[in-house]
Amino acid sequence: MNLELFKPEITLAATAVLVILLDLFVQQKSITKYLSLAGIIVAGVFAALMSGSDGSALFNNMVAADSFAVFFKLLFLGIAFLVILGSSDYENKFANFKSEYYALILLSTLGMILMASATDLITIYVALELASVSLYVLVSLLKDKKSTEAAIKYLLLGAVASAVLLYGMALVFGSTGETQLTAITQAVQAAGINSPAFYVGVVLMIGGFGFKIAAVPFQMWVPDVYEGAPTTVTGYLSVGSKAAGFAVILRVFFSAFGMPFTMSHDWGIIFAVLAVVSMIVGNVAAIPQTNIKRMLGYSSIAQAGYLMVGLATFGVAMSSTMYAESGVLFFLVSYALTNLGAFIAIVIISDKINSDNIADYAGMGKRSPLMALALTLCLISLIGIPPAAGFMAKFYIFSLAAQNGLLWLVIIAAINSVISAYYYLRVVKVMWFNSAPSKEKVPSSVLPKVALAICCAGVLLLGIIPGLMMKLAELASRIFTA
Repeated sequence: MNLELFKPEITLAATAVLVILLDLFVQQKSITKYLSLAGIIVAGVFAALMSGSDGSALFNNMVAADSFAVFFKLLFLGIAFLVILGSSDYENKFANFKSEYYALILLSTLGMILMASATDLITIYVALELASVSLYVLVSLLKDKKSTEAAIKYLLLGAVASAVLLYGMALVFGSTGETQLTAITQAVQAAGINSPAFYVGVVLMIGGFGFKIAAVPFQMWVPDVYEGAPTTVTGYLSVGSKAAGFAVILRVFFSAFGMPFTMSHDWGIIFAVLAVVSMIVGNVAAIPQTNIKRMLGYSSIAQAGYLMVGLATFGVAMSSTMYAESGVLFFLVSYALTNLGAFIAIVIISDKINSDNIADYAGMGKRSPLMALALTLCLISLIGIPPAAGFMAKFYIFSLAAQNGLLWLVIIAAINSVISAYYYLRVVKVMWFNSAPSKEKVPSSVLPKVALAICCAGVLLLGIIPGLMMKLAELASRIFTA
């Protein structure tokens, strides 16, 4: 066993432990923040050095160290880095739990990385619980009524989803006698498994993973959790948990349920239906929202629908699978930069005006033009308007879906994108055209501004020069053409 390939995970776990221990001995708690950032950077270097290690595996083939895993290691580490940078001002809201906050982000990131790397049902479940339990605690960190209520709802619904997922895994194991993903597909092909229990297990697993990606009808937790959680945690949850969910779905459904084609076609259609429902419910429910965090919660449900267009293509056109897969990966990167940028801007603005109501953002274009411009760019990207990254992300996914017989799904997605413009542009209109109640500026420390600048630069670069990231996504998709 080559533990050299497990260095990123070991580094994250060690850093989380050091952060907790250091908290006991130092008065200046900001040290733990910089230690967390340093640990993420070191883990990122180790992950980058793993490039080209396709075919490697650890722990008796329970964890992969392939290009797909490396891609998501770097993505999750980047998300965690930006979230911690963007938390510098907001962390005072839970001053007594700063070190715990950083350690929990590191541990949940570790869980997400393991979710993307796991090639065994048991490992997947353990990794998912590591990420989920950390997120439950992070949501409750403000200790006020809304935060506590959000955490309880998230915990209870998460426990139900976890039970559904575990039951589905048990049925798949009972039908095939295997928990290793490639062994499952070999058992299905060799024995011609056609039992109802197996297919019920697959459907239950879709339900369990559907909770992680906030797909309808498993999205009930989203608006309340997004509104009640600390804003930085909401931003982290909106991109990290979703990306982890899609990563594990892609690996599981290709490696374990990709063959025979009739089965992949069936679950592809299921994801197409879920995509339609998620897009419609998310966009329609977002329209009347007055709280910007709640609005972005419903928006994330719709965004999950757009991403599931790629999953549907992945299922119904396995011959083009690498391109469908790479489109989903590109979308996840652009969505991560866009949504994190939006939430970091919201953290800075809401901390000053002490409100998350959209109406209270009035005149922000005059009070803080750069902050309003950054938030506007991110909202435009979420709509899918060029030159922002969201346009190219949707272009890649929708064009491939249309080429593979899912034109009807693309039309529905395009209509929903137009609908979404109403509530996104409403925020833009309030910021730039409504009268400001005050001329007071919106101050912020350096680190959140750096995080916001990185996100906005990424959104523009991926929108104008998408080729490099698309190439990296295609390299990460090699395992799906083997």
